[in-house]
Amino acid sequence: MLSQPNAQPATTAFGSRIIALSERLAQWSESRDGLTCTYLSAAHRAVAAELCALMRNAGMTAKIDAVGNVVGRYPAADPAANTPPSARTLITASHYDTVVNAGKYDGRLGIVTPLVVIEHLHRTGQRLPYSLELIAFSEEEGVRFAAPYIGSSAVAGRFDMKLLERRDANGVALGDALRQAGFLPEAIPRLARPPQDLLCYIEVHIEQGPVLLQAGLPVGIVTSIAGAVRHLLTVRGVAGHAGTVPMALRRDAAAAAAEIVLAVEKRCRATPTLVGTVGRLAVPEGAINVIPGACELTLDIRAGDDATRDAAGADIFAEIEAIAERRGVTIEAQEIIDNAAVACAPRIQQLLAEAVARAGVRPLHLPSGAGHDAAMFDGCTDLGMLFVRCGNGGVSHSPRETVSAEDADLAARILLDVLLNFPSPP
Repeated sequence: MLSQPNAQPATTAFGSRIIALSERLAQWSESRDGLTCTYLSAAHRAVAAELCALMRNAGMTAKIDAVGNVVGRYPAADPAANTPPSARTLITASHYDTVVNAGKYDGRLGIVTPLVVIEHLHRTGQRLPYSLELIAFSEEEGVRFAAPYIGSSAVAGRFDMKLLERRDANGVALGDALRQAGFLPEAIPRLARPPQDLLCYIEVHIEQGPVLLQAGLPVGIVTSIAGAVRHLLTVRGVAGHAGTVPMALRRDAAAAAAEIVLAVEKRCRATPTLVGTVGRLAVPEGAINVIPGACELTLDIRAGDDATRDAAGADIFAEIEAIAERRGVTIEAQEIIDNAAVACAPRIQQLLAEAVARAGVRPLHLPSGAGHDAAMFDGCTDLGMLFVRCGNGGVSHSPRETVSAEDADLAARILLDVLLNFPSPP
């Protein structure tokens, strides 16, 4: 392992640099009143150009690939380690696209944090026994084309070429949008990294929740990325006059939906790491004086492991059937997503925990309820994630999203520690 007594900088400049870079990238937005940077927009392409320049100034070779990822490479100390068959690469990455009216740190914290670390390595003349690749993934949120992980799936060799036919709200196909931006969609399959060349994948990310905040800890080690199952439920009852149908004779679709909401809450509260959400609830053509004849609602169930998630789903759907029978309604369920849970590699968790402890912080392991680019690398290489405390009660996907300079600084130091002490490749 490569470890140097003077490897860490003497000041807390990492944190202030990370915050400044985040502010700098936020100047490019599709909206004047907040930060919105969706895939292949003018703002998105401007951020990519800026990141490419920043990577080059940090001592990396850098380019924008066929799907819009910005790829920076910090070569290994030994030239032989930079070319096959001896090539070994550690990837650290996250995404630079945003949701509408976003915060400044979701995704981008995992780009600028390793960027300042590589700036430090370059400034102090340090090279690693492996090549380090910093990737700013072009798309993770799925806002424009309702297809998340476009950037990371390409690098992980999981990009579905059928997505090129997917159209945005204006009818523009993904393939056409790429060509209009000057990219060659046909080259996307060639972006896949050979698994045998990869050491691991490490992602730094804002927690997007309140667990670290409540624990009073600046960082945490992610154990797994939750698997999610989502359904669209349609409840059909019988519409009727609000004043003339006795309560005992009603087949109220909205009342049945309300029972479902409470059943989801009750079941998911009973198990740690399990969450269930009814995020959308609607009464089509509803009126104040009409008993609802139909109701539509969504169901999102997530857990750190598939067994826990699936057991909850089975219980909830059994209860849904009972509600339908008891209330005289019919309930249809359409599955719209089924993503398996992804476990973070124990050895990467251990490396992160050791670095956290050396930084004087109690290591806390916690699952991620949100999806992340890291999940695309499951089966390709070992993966790990470091969460950074989210301020303002854990609010994310919002302009209220915050990270302190002190926490960002600590995250950068922990990442630097892991990189300097990562086991040398065989």
